[in-house]
Amino acid sequence: MGQMTVRLGDDVETAGQVSRLTREERVARGKEARAEVPRSHHAEFAPAPDRPDPVKLLQGDDALRVSELLPIRYGRMAVSAFTFFRGAALLMAADLAGTPRSGLVAQICGDAHLANFGVFASPERRLVFDINDFDETLPGPWEWDIKRLATSLEVAGRDNGYSTKQRRSIVLAAVAAYRKAMAGFAEKTVLEVWYAHADEDALKARFEEAGRDRKLTAQQRKRAARTMAKARTKDNLGALGRFAGGQDGRPEIVADPPLIVPIRELVEYGTDNAELQEQLQGMLDVYRSTLEPERRALLDQYRLVDFARKVVGVGSVGTRSWMALLLGDDVRDPLFLQAKEAGPSALEQFVAPSEYDNAGQRVVVGQRLMQAVSDIFLGWVRVKGLDGRTRDFYLRQLRDWKGSAEIEVMVPAGMQAYGELCGWTLARAHARSGDRIAIAAYLGSGPAFDVALGEFAQAYADQNEHDYQALTDAIRSGRVVAETGM
Repeated sequence: MGQMTVRLGDDVETAGQVSRLTREERVARGKEARAEVPRSHHAEFAPAPDRPDPVKLLQGDDALRVSELLPIRYGRMAVSAFTFFRGAALLMAADLAGTPRSGLVAQICGDAHLANFGVFASPERRLVFDINDFDETLPGPWEWDIKRLATSLEVAGRDNGYSTKQRRSIVLAAVAAYRKAMAGFAEKTVLEVWYAHADEDALKARFEEAGRDRKLTAQQRKRAARTMAKARTKDNLGALGRFAGGQDGRPEIVADPPLIVPIRELVEYGTDNAELQEQLQGMLDVYRSTLEPERRALLDQYRLVDFARKVVGVGSVGTRSWMALLLGDDVRDPLFLQAKEAGPSALEQFVAPSEYDNAGQRVVVGQRLMQAVSDIFLGWVRVKGLDGRTRDFYLRQLRDWKGSAEIEVMVPAGMQAYGELCGWTLARAHARSGDRIAIAAYLGSGPAFDVALGEFAQAYADQNEHDYQALTDAIRSGRVVAETGM
């Protein structure tokens, strides 16, 4: 069985090589990195003198996206500074490439902002909390993920009208949670780290503790409980009621253009439906080969019924995303799969290319490395599209008890509790593949790193506001076309 490889520039290191070092050697490694790159240096951010126009950088891959959906992408990004931040992972990666780094690496999310965490169902049918977006995942500097998380808290706090002191407290608490969690994981065995997760009981305990400390009111704790309860309703049967209708006794996906467009409305007039169905089934057969044998047996009990293009996310809008409706024994046994286009990670031009030729496989492997539990239908495929171009996709269930926090209605104490949970979760994700002992030694037991990231988050949130203004100016001038309310 091959070793997981982590890369950074020309430096290549395997998890196996790290494990062959003694604990003392790994601690020394972290302290040596700290001496070379002091933690206080992570406060640094200044835009490069030759920093590219942010709008031009965002438009760099527009030619590869579905042109008719681009106005939706920019309309969603233009809603607020926070929604802009969500769609600007490439901009931040380009800026982070010029910031100090310890040289310690891990499998990173690449887009670890506040809204990319949430709850979903484990295979054992329990709600778990974890990172839920891996489009940009790649081996890289662990600092980039925690800097993106810290900055997202600062940006979201500004959008919510929090005071400077409140925002500072939230960011420091989240980074401290990451640091303390990494120290805890450094003391655990490899298997203990691998099994660690935040389930529903852990979430309830965290919010009850916040209530006892009078940080959250009873009403705010009830809102968190409602989020988890609501997630349980977002299952395949619920998706059937929302996205599908019936015609001649046969369920099909209902059109809601431009957000949902069935494939029958995208193909050329006169296309043979039987031939199209055969092509789609062939795509699912290739995807099937990336699943474990027992999961293939599960998938084989479903038949493909319909297929549609579906707009998702903020920064992802314009990349191709499809939803497939499959049925088991009858209409009471639906399965919705999402096939999402995967291209090169936004990080690749700043660290190193992925070792995986198929970008969908890159996403799946990264997700499995970072998540405590993953969707049982997670797989990948390479397929020729309607336009004749070959693209990579990864597949997963469209809805499986998925839920996310309502960030825009959070009170400061709620965001702080949520940020701490995200910090713990991110540390756990990094500890699974990176050298947790060296990273913990680098971070140390004091707040030096926390304070540095508090300053970085403020500086980068200022830059984000400038970039957001550049986009809104471009929209007003007509340089960028945006469609709002979608």
